[in-house]
Amino acid sequence: MKYINLDHISSNPLLPEVKQAMIAAIHHDYHNPSSQHQAGEEAAAVLEKAREQVAGLINANSPKEIVFTSGGTESDNHAVKGVAMANADKGKHIVTTNIEHNAVIRSLRRLKSDGFTVTSLSVDDKGRVNPQDVAEAITKDTILISVMHSNNETGTIQPVEEIARIAREKKIIFHIDAVDSVGIVPFDVKAIGADLVSFASNTFYGPTGVGGLYVRRGVKIFPILDGGVQENNKRAGTENLLGIVGMGQAAEIAKRDIHTRYAYLKGLKDKFLRELPDVLDEILINTHPEHSLPHLVSASIKYVEGESVMLMLDDEGIGVSTRSACATGSLRASHVLLSIGLSHEDAQGTLVIAFGIDNTAEDVSRFLKSLKTVVTTLRDISPLYKKAAGKG
Repeated sequence: MKYINLDHISSNPLLPEVKQAMIAAIHHDYHNPSSQHQAGEEAAAVLEKAREQVAGLINANSPKEIVFTSGGTESDNHAVKGVAMANADKGKHIVTTNIEHNAVIRSLRRLKSDGFTVTSLSVDDKGRVNPQDVAEAITKDTILISVMHSNNETGTIQPVEEIARIAREKKIIFHIDAVDSVGIVPFDVKAIGADLVSFASNTFYGPTGVGGLYVRRGVKIFPILDGGVQENNKRAGTENLLGIVGMGQAAEIAKRDIHTRYAYLKGLKDKFLRELPDVLDEILINTHPEHSLPHLVSASIKYVEGESVMLMLDDEGIGVSTRSACATGSLRASHVLLSIGLSHEDAQGTLVIAFGIDNTAEDVSRFLKSLKTVVTTLRDISPLYKKAAGKG
């Protein structure tokens, strides 16, 4: 029986063209891109080609604005800590939201111990922050605003264009965590007006363990890794050339296919949402109906635990998630779901379904059928469900 992966927010399979590009790079056995001899210069040319491919995906002004990293977490850390350290002489206040990824939250927590203050803003019941709240949170000491583009648990997209406009007017640096957006939705750093953007290769079917940070020319930022002068002196350490080659190839394909990919994924998501009410009742959809990723749905199933549903679906050959992969293993309810107003019980009963380009309409139908069976089984033994139904 075919295993159906509906957890494409955690990672994605490598595209065949990406595999081929990486295998070719392995066979070529490239030298260190920082070496000054002919073999090093050849490797450097390959590195810069990938940088151009990635810059093209987000419409950067120059490939030099791309800093290669080990992934989204490092990119977020570099953006938040690097800007804070480089601009501390101007102020020590940062504005963010309650639903950011832990890579941002814990970076800010570290900065607090160094004397920085943080204003973390509330969001509405679908997970969107009000740009006016951002504007009102700014003080004379504010040096950075960090707001994610799309949330990795709900899929809701933030009004980043409006926030960017506010940041520009106040001359404050604006960082966007777009790890779950770049390569999935059209993303234009110039049109948005972002100063820094974090993203990751595996989101758009490239290899894991490699990512990028867009740093607009002129933005003052310190490196968080000390050592050599790689990445235009912004990130020390020999680059992961094999991973970067794969990322570049994946970026080029994502740019080419972004609109057809978006339409296909949204078709799968729409089918699921359209047919779900006929399969199960008492389910809360936490994803914004309009402003959200085309492939992700956060659904809270009342009277059951999401982890139990996930494990039983896995036995059925279907993979879903209950929350961000980076927080898997925690017994606490998701801070994102609590921030949008869910009770602890409903937060614990939440599934994150993320469709991929390898899924089909038949996969959605099979998932709905299995979901009904699993939830019905669990509700039949749930005292909460029996009480709510008047059977207890």
